[in-house]
Amino acid sequence: MGRAFGFLGTVIVMAVGMYIYSIQLKDTSAPGNATTPTGTANIVGVKNDLISIANAERGYFATEQKYVSLDELVSGHYITIERQRPPYTYDVETTSTGFRVTATRDTAGSPAQLWIDENMQVQSSN
Repeated sequence: MGRAFGFLGTVIVMAVGMYIYSIQLKDTSAPGNATTPTGTANIVGVKNDLISIANAERGYFATEQKYVSLDELVSGHYITIERQRPPYTYDVETTSTGFRVTATRDTAGSPAQLWIDENMQVQSSN
């Protein structure tokens, strides 16, 4: 009988803990002001895409001594990333000495833009 109460107590404690965790997950602001798990996953995906595009730019520069557009990276098979991850679209600006990959949000929300350049640091604006 004591074992049954111990098991029941464990189940109740776990249920209360999961309830508290789910409330905190809903209330806590996630990175990039994404307040839902889907929004957080999307921001992480966008950051990973920016890093991948920046790495492709660096790889292209190492072999060709120049930076190129997103279309050229895709057509040259340096990356397989699409031009967008809704609600963000990607753009690459290049100069002879550097590049900037920008993800711009098409709808209201935050962050409005995320970007990375040859310094390889993802930054964001609200």
